[in-house]
Amino acid sequence: MQDKSTYYQPEIETMPRAELEKLQVQRLQESIRSALKSPFYGKLYREAGITPESVQSLSDLRKLPFTTKNDLRNNYPFGLVAEDMRHKIVRLHSSSGTTGNPTVICHSQHDLDRWAMRIARCLYMVGVRNTDVFQNSSGYGMFTGGLGFQYGAERLGCLTVPAAAGNTLRQIKFITDFGTSVLHAIPSYATRLYEVFQELHIDLEKETQLRTLVIGAEPHTEEQRRRIEQMLHVKAYNSFGMSEMSGPGVAFECPEQNGLHLWEDCYIMEIVDPETLEPVPDGQIGELVLTTLDRDAMPLIRYRSRDLTRIIPGTCPCGRTHRRIDRIKGRSDDMFIVKGVNIFPMQIEKILMQFKELGSNYLITLSDREGANEEILVEVELSDLFTDDYSQLQRLAKEITRRMKDEILITPKIKLMDKGSIPQGEGKAVRVKDLRQK
Repeated sequence: MQDKSTYYQPEIETMPRAELEKLQVQRLQESIRSALKSPFYGKLYREAGITPESVQSLSDLRKLPFTTKNDLRNNYPFGLVAEDMRHKIVRLHSSSGTTGNPTVICHSQHDLDRWAMRIARCLYMVGVRNTDVFQNSSGYGMFTGGLGFQYGAERLGCLTVPAAAGNTLRQIKFITDFGTSVLHAIPSYATRLYEVFQELHIDLEKETQLRTLVIGAEPHTEEQRRRIEQMLHVKAYNSFGMSEMSGPGVAFECPEQNGLHLWEDCYIMEIVDPETLEPVPDGQIGELVLTTLDRDAMPLIRYRSRDLTRIIPGTCPCGRTHRRIDRIKGRSDDMFIVKGVNIFPMQIEKILMQFKELGSNYLITLSDREGANEEILVEVELSDLFTDDYSQLQRLAKEITRRMKDEILITPKIKLMDKGSIPQGEGKAVRVKDLRQK
């Protein structure tokens, strides 16, 4: 029996499955009732004859149509809002909208309170307490990672440092001066922080109190996570969220680090085949579809995330009954096709992270060659540990090529680069550049 002190909300986190599913049905009916007040769902559901009573069990969820990002864009800005904009809505977040209308998500005070609670639940699960100093290196403003973790860490009672994104020297000064024990950062930026720590000759174990890292926003492999843990001398926990579902706090790893518990009192999850949209068995990779259960301003029902994952079968030793999803493998629209073969960037990263001679920064470039032959060029930086001996570099490139071909079934061109030679921004890392003629 697990110690209840390890749970933030033990009655919810360990709720028996039958009770949890009963709660989901009740909240789904309420979500439909709320959704009917929005222009988009009101028209869609009334034309289809859908009412809250249409759902009597979780299997009835399949009677409801999917919601997509295009539905949000086509009903921009407030077509899916189910509450009074003037009196109930207290905040909105939106995407950049670089390819058309942005997606806008509106929140009531209830929604923000519940969001903060979920983040606090996530952090408490991995040992964060009110005695910790939580530093947030995520972007604020319209991006949900900043304010989401800010309010969640404050709800937990942490001393919270809203460092925001970028300015690595300042981040490190805050970590050393303020005694930061918990850091939130995207994986590629965690690697950048380590490089600057090394340049400044700071001993992370002796000169900082850092012990916990929260990583998310970028898909990353288990190999990348373990490398980050070794570099920063921390335990790194995977976080999953998306702005359409409020932001971070949808799912989070427990100390077992074997899948992310998705909070099923707040969401219903489905895994479907992205082509047929039919459900797939537990353990099989498919597209994650989510339904909000505890958001009144802007409920989303059967929202297609485009994120690829799987439900991990079985129970978790931590005692939580909320099911686990695997780390995100990528997005269904991130996949690229070369010579008829489907390839995800994470497959390439998985191989690169197996070589201690390599750094963490890489770039995949797709191009056309003469004769209409497509080519994959993988540029990857060397680590500080490796020599510039030409014969050793040749052997290393040859071994990387061999393992890569075994993984993706195509022979890439490998180019080993000096450390720091691949451009790296402060935001999410750009991993793929497609130069092929469309």
